[in-house]
Amino acid sequence: MPFETLWPIVRDELARLGELSTGGLLFGRRELALQLLLALTGGGLGLLLLRAALTPRRGWRNRVAVPAILGRVPGSWLSPVRHLPLLCWLIGLPFFALALAEPFVTLAADSVTHPGRRIAVLIDASSSMLAPFPARRLGANAPNEAAFFTTVAAAQAFIRQRKSGTYQDLVSLIEFGDEAYVVTPFTTDYDNVLLSASLIGDWGEFMHFPNQGTTIGVAVDRATGLFRAYNFTDAAGNLMVIFSDGQDTQVTVEERPVSDIFAQAVALRIPVYFIRTSRGKNLGDVAPDTTIWKPAVESTGGRFYAAANENDVIKAIADIDKRSPGAITVKRYSTNQPRFAPFALAAAFAWAIALMSYLVFPFMRTFP
Repeated sequence: MPFETLWPIVRDELARLGELSTGGLLFGRRELALQLLLALTGGGLGLLLLRAALTPRRGWRNRVAVPAILGRVPGSWLSPVRHLPLLCWLIGLPFFALALAEPFVTLAADSVTHPGRRIAVLIDASSSMLAPFPARRLGANAPNEAAFFTTVAAAQAFIRQRKSGTYQDLVSLIEFGDEAYVVTPFTTDYDNVLLSASLIGDWGEFMHFPNQGTTIGVAVDRATGLFRAYNFTDAAGNLMVIFSDGQDTQVTVEERPVSDIFAQAVALRIPVYFIRTSRGKNLGDVAPDTTIWKPAVESTGGRFYAAANENDVIKAIADIDKRSPGAITVKRYSTNQPRFAPFALAAAFAWAIALMSYLVFPFMRTFP
């Protein structure tokens, strides 16, 4: 393994020592570690006694008296350094014993940062989405050329594009008409979201979808509520993507102005990207484009795309993907996780210093 790859792992494991508390650790082989410490302690004392017994004792008869020539020579302040190998060996010993005892934690929480975004995908399932919007590349398997199936295929294409990249997004799927329904909550499983999209893209499911009006404000409000439910409101890396024909002129939703609903997205730092799918209609050809949705979307830091054909949709998907690199931090929970690695690395680090000091500096080879 290259050093530049190995060193971050070693550094993180050693840093984890500060996060561990022996009071929160359980040990699978506690008795073995205690036996090892007792054996090493007894062996060390035995060697000291053996050395004392074998060292020849010189009595007064073997001593030679000489006149004092020099005065008292002060000791060097570096003399204690010769004990460094023994000190490092002693420091590494308890870490080795703890590692040998197989420590583990019953519940572990790790924070992992990786490239990606928290993305809420909103798909319009209103009756106006039955208008034709042919897409030979995106909607190759669609039952007909309705705009709804093109937007479902576009949402799937966007998710596949994120999946094929270096991202590890958290993706949710919301279907809306007059009401908005969370089909899939936030998940890192791209395949699960793609399966959910294919299920709502079934002709029978679409025909049985209730409340087939178009209320985009309700969908945005439901999506911001989902971000709150997952406690993502104080985190960076949030994103909302809307696929709709934009046929909604309502400026208030339940006596709340649409501007207030989008202001919530601004407060939560959620940029909104809106792909408006309406065949042959450019920006401004659909009345609410410039009067409602474009200003509202761009106020969040997002972008409004007036897609008049399939190529416009594909370009919009690519542009959103390009504008959405980012990084997110995810907390992962696991049970019965071993924690011997930090202790083993600490022991190896201390013993490596002891060995290097002993081999490189001859004056450190003196037994204290």
